[in-house]
Amino acid sequence: MFTSNPFAALSESVAPAAMQAYVVVMILLVVGGTLFDIWHKGSAAYFFRSWRKSRDTGTRRVGGGEMSALAVRTALSEGLTSAEFGPGRRRVAHLLTMYGFLAYVVTTVIMVFWYPTPAAPTPAILPLLWVVGALSVCAGGYWFWFFIRVDVAAEGHTPLRAMRADLFILSLLASATLGLVWAGLQAAESSWTTVFLGLYLIATTVLFGSVPWSKFAHMFYKPAAALEKRVSEATGSRRNLPAPADKPEMFGSARERPRHY
Repeated sequence: MFTSNPFAALSESVAPAAMQAYVVVMILLVVGGTLFDIWHKGSAAYFFRSWRKSRDTGTRRVGGGEMSALAVRTALSEGLTSAEFGPGRRRVAHLLTMYGFLAYVVTTVIMVFWYPTPAAPTPAILPLLWVVGALSVCAGGYWFWFFIRVDVAAEGHTPLRAMRADLFILSLLASATLGLVWAGLQAAESSWTTVFLGLYLIATTVLFGSVPWSKFAHMFYKPAAALEKRVSEATGSRRNLPAPADKPEMFGSARERPRHY
């Protein structure tokens, strides 16, 4: 399981062209769903309107060199390390899920398109990264779902409570979990392999096909919003917010630990 390509083994019953077509459809669903989400919610119009307002109401201009530096800092901070979460378990859980998801998706695409059959030997590192990526998604995702979510950690709701906003994390966890179970059953030549393959495909289709109704597209909005925030601070507009107070921010009290997110 850790060193064998599950999709190459699947090619004995499913044509590689069918697997590749499925991956292409999932990519198109993400692109189309994101564009629809942008149009439906007016996210792009809001972003550029906020950008122009920040530029027009700012006390100074930001040049091209400074803008590039801000973009690099945003990519390194909010993009690669999720610094906006600050230190703590929420950030760790997010990073585990994010990098696990990237490894899980990228290795899936490589194995399906470049090593789709046993005739093309798969480098052992690829299925290993696929498994590690899926396990990382599960570690970060389940940690977040059961222990870190605001409505569970701060509001006392049961971890089993789910809303439409949870569609992305739930479908992601289902896809990663069922993918691992399917690969393990396939390696063990279990009679349940086909059943869990079907469940895996359903969960994965929901994950990539529900972009307009889930938080999937937020991964594309977050870097743009973080860059706009840095630019507004650099121009002095601060999104029409007051200047920082003389004293540092304080949360909670001497008797109650802070609960801010």
